[in-house]
Amino acid sequence: MTCLFSKCAFPLQCDPYIKISLGKKSIEDRDNYLPNTTNPVFGRMFEMSCFLPQDKDLKISVYDYDLLTRDEKVGETVIDLENRFLSRFGSYCGLPQTYCISGINQWRDHLKPSQILQNLARLKGVPPPRLEDDGKALSFNGTQYTLAQFEASKEIHQHLGPADERISLHVLRTHGLVPEHVETRTLFSSFQPQLSQGCLQMWVDVFPKNMGLPGPPFDIVPRKAKKYFLRAVVWNTSDVILDETSITGERMSDIYVKGWMPGMEEDKQKTDVHYRSLDGDGNFNWRFVFGFEYLPAEQLCLVSKKEHFWSLDKTEFRIPPKLIVQIWDNDKFSLDDYLGTVELDLRKLTPPAKVSKTCNLSMMEEVMDARPHKSDLANSLFAQKSVRGWWPCVTEQDGKKVLGGKVEMTLEIVSEKEVDEKPAGKGRDEPNMNPKLDFPKRPDTSFFWFTNPCKTLKFIVWRRFKWLFIGLILLILVLLFVGILLYSLPNYISMKIVKPFK
Repeated sequence: MTCLFSKCAFPLQCDPYIKISLGKKSIEDRDNYLPNTTNPVFGRMFEMSCFLPQDKDLKISVYDYDLLTRDEKVGETVIDLENRFLSRFGSYCGLPQTYCISGINQWRDHLKPSQILQNLARLKGVPPPRLEDDGKALSFNGTQYTLAQFEASKEIHQHLGPADERISLHVLRTHGLVPEHVETRTLFSSFQPQLSQGCLQMWVDVFPKNMGLPGPPFDIVPRKAKKYFLRAVVWNTSDVILDETSITGERMSDIYVKGWMPGMEEDKQKTDVHYRSLDGDGNFNWRFVFGFEYLPAEQLCLVSKKEHFWSLDKTEFRIPPKLIVQIWDNDKFSLDDYLGTVELDLRKLTPPAKVSKTCNLSMMEEVMDARPHKSDLANSLFAQKSVRGWWPCVTEQDGKKVLGGKVEMTLEIVSEKEVDEKPAGKGRDEPNMNPKLDFPKRPDTSFFWFTNPCKTLKFIVWRRFKWLFIGLILLILVLLFVGILLYSLPNYISMKIVKPFK
């Protein structure tokens, strides 16, 4: 007897694991409990031997793991194996859609489809099936079947078995036998026998030992997440809101860019500061590097972290792969000012603008669905691998969405295998390559005034009040000349009157 458990669903969060009892035998899978979940995916397979009808009741229980106290039973379900094995509907092993002799869907029953069909004819008291046309046609119970009726496609892949077995399987599926399926069983508790405690998705195969070993079971182990790295190079910003007024009365912003992936907020990264941007332009040449676990089939990120500092185990979350980029105004003596944000779904990336002038809010107006469609695969960053351009950042003013700025970035997805081939450090740190990022060429006015008093006098005070200073200097010179003149005039007049040297 083989049991395969795919997943489960509970009304309350717990640390579930499986316990199986059959006669006097039991299997307790306590070491493989799944922490902090209401929808665990077990992906476990168990094999047990038994004697029918003595050990006919298979009891499957789900327990909640507790470290310090006794484990609590969530619920259980009971399956009558004898009823399944003796059923005339063949419920001991479901019929698959195709007969494969290799691959992941390899036939696992003791009997081949032709043998099962002969047993069905014997059970119904009809003549045995008769194959015709080299196994491509079959006559059974007065009905003629051809392989072309069931297999419209002419392509035969390498895993399919011979034609006579395939047509026998197709005929079996038309006579009410149990097809291969995942059954959903309700879990009940003895304390509240009428109230569902959750559902268990699974199936059971029963095979007699005297017929030898059955085929290999399905591999339902949960998919392993693949390691990827998102590299986002922030090149420039443009048309950023000028949020501050300088001491000279100019509108300006000290711009920096912050980025992170949802679910991994502890790995927020930000660029250095472009000080005193007077036109909304910022230059950075700064690289963000985010590592994440990704499930390609589900197109979701797998995030594991503790919900609370006192949690014993990490909780797994599956969230869409997105990048959030924000533009901020740096303030040294108060809280930084938020200027705008853009949220990019890596599965269906909004195509960027090639130049800053064509970048606008209408690019982001498309509604983001919960799941990407096949038509979105062309825009997936996982398919494109790398893309560069301008994206608009949105902010709200008076309840309306307005443009808070534009950011030019290069987004690149790198697999774990490619990291060693294409190394790159965060920011402008080593290894500074792929691509190499030089320090940006910023205007001379871009500096922090508090730490550069000489530059402050040269590029801020002098540039802004140059003519005022020149006027003051000329005025001072004129006043000095007038003062000296007034001081010397009485003495000069008296000397003219007295004329002491004559």
